Amino acid sequence: MDEVLGRDGTWTFDLETLRIVPGHGRGVHKLRQAIGELSIPLEAISGVVYEPGRKGGRLRLRLRAGADPLSQVTAGRLSDNADPYLLAVDANQIGTSQYFAESVRTALLVHQVASTPVTRYLLPAQAVPITAAAGDGTATFDGEYIRLDWSWMAEDSKSAPGPVQLALSDVTAVEWQPQKGISHGFLRFRTKTDTNAVAPEHDRHCLSWGIQREGGTTVLVAAAVVSRLPHPSAARALPEAAAPAKDDDPDAMLRRLRELGELHKSGILTDDEFAAAKRKLLDL
Repeated sequence: MDEVLGRDGTWTFDLETLRIVPGHGRGVHKLRQAIGELSIPLEAISGVVYEPGRKGGRLRLRLRAGADPLSQVTAGRLSDNADPYLLAVDANQIGTSQYFAESVRTALLVHQVASTPVTRYLLPAQAVPITAAAGDGTATFDGEYIRLDWSWMAEDSKSAPGPVQLALSDVTAVEWQPQKGISHGFLRFRTKTDTNAVAPEHDRHCLSWGIQREGGTTVLVAAAVVSRLPHPSAARALPEAAAPAKDDDPDAMLRRLRELGELHKSGILTDDEFAAAKRKLLDL
């Protein structure tokens, strides 16, 4: 088993799984500690690279697009200190880090793991219930409902009507943005009834903060919700899977039905999407 000891934790690789264990020292970002240990299956990995620096370097783990709810939310916007997929290493770990990266690359080649996007999340969802506080309020998610409670920092336009509760079934998208410069960071839940855009400070479906860059652990609430929404590939998979079979070929229709069944079983298609696609395929 390959192992690298870094400034923020430890990475190990056993040819099938890459495990990330965060450190617990004062210098380790609190978000890394809140995320905890991660087990990344080989099929979710696109690659690992070693990036040299002035006093050592760092390992960067690259995941396949669509494999990880957290990466789906952050889209590369986490600071280096907070990013669990970066590991800073000292000079005495340079050779070990280079060997580690090469070992992962070799395993990807041997097992012929594609670097293409995936159609389902390969990393587990954040456990629920989960709560995070930042700026003007607190977000809580229990797996079915999202609740937003407002702090004394919230604008009256948010706090006066009271807390907000959103059903997961009404949420269409989640947006997370770190604080940068004079711009607020925010965690926003888009719903089916959203109309005009509202500034984060006044949007009742949104937590906003102006001091903490990452907004505490709000990104983990975002990832927990995203992991329970239809996978981003569902919108692309539905038209192709539901395309009518040409010339009424029974074998082609059976293949399409099986494809739809697999998409539904894996969670890519919801019950309603599966039923609609099947009706379209059978032309009912």
